[in-house]
Amino acid sequence: MIITDEIVEKVAHLAKLEFNKEEKESIKQDLQKMISFVEKLNELDTTNVVPQIHMSEEVNVLREDEIKGSVSRAEALKNAPSADENFFKVPKVIVKE
Repeated sequence: MIITDEIVEKVAHLAKLEFNKEEKESIKQDLQKMISFVEKLNELDTTNVVPQIHMSEEVNVLREDEIKGSVSRAEALKNAPSADENFFKVPKVIVKE
């Protein structure tokens, strides 16, 4: 694949970037090097390689849920700068006009 000025401009537009002429040329060369590097993978013979979904044989190794004690509502509200019987009070952040 050959990287053209049009491709660089399209990528710059999508990324909301602006480049001067020297920067465009530098980016064009960098993109060409990246594409060439990735195209090297096409040289590999993958006819007998089985596609993998996971990198290892382990799938969804999760710990068991444990029920533990927690802080009571009264203890949690005790340290709040402002609270009522059941809830923390916080400053109003949405103002209706």
